[in-house]
Amino acid sequence: MDGQLTAFTAVAAGMVTMPGADFAVVVRNALDSRRAGVATAFGVAGGLLVHTALAVAGLAAVLVAVPALFGAVQLLGGGYLLYLGARALIGAFHRPASPSDAAADGTPAAEGTPADADQPAAPLGTARSLRQGFLANALNPKAPVLFLSLLPQFVPAGQPALPRTLLLAAVVVAMALVWFPAVALLVDRLGTWLRRPRVARALQATTGALLTVLGGVLLAEVVLA
Repeated sequence: MDGQLTAFTAVAAGMVTMPGADFAVVVRNALDSRRAGVATAFGVAGGLLVHTALAVAGLAAVLVAVPALFGAVQLLGGGYLLYLGARALIGAFHRPASPSDAAADGTPAAEGTPADADQPAAPLGTARSLRQGFLANALNPKAPVLFLSLLPQFVPAGQPALPRTLLLAAVVVAMALVWFPAVALLVDRLGTWLRRPRVARALQATTGALLTVLGGVLLAEVVLA
């Protein structure tokens, strides 16, 4: 048995399943629809594919070696996470309850409220969800640094580096292709409960706050650097 590969698989599983921006975006979009959640999950996996490919090619070293380029990626990544977080928070706190929402919560609707007073937001399209998942992951500036420093640690001495790092990269992407769609499907499976207005607002507010904090941390690191 390849002990180093087993150890890397365990490390990679911890990295992929750790709640963060990717997890928050997948959950938020899965609340919209199963298709949006799964598309977002595949977008996240696509972002991981980019990071691992850069690490294998050694291009991530350029990003680390050029502070201005690294800072630019941090600004883009932080700004995008803030944008997603702000949209989630706005959706959570500035959407008036409709009569159908009130009924789902078990509270009576206000008198005189027209049935169509609160039109549901347009559902997320597949392409938009895929793009959000991809950008949320691909614009994470810490990912290439992590993979650049991690992958070489699991290349046995005397083995060709390229085939081994390709295998390790494939392990990471494969895990993402299993984990994030599973999260999206679980959220959809629990959709009847999770989409109840009060629960949905609380969950959306939580994911929005998480994305906002993560984006703020990235931007603060640039400002304080």
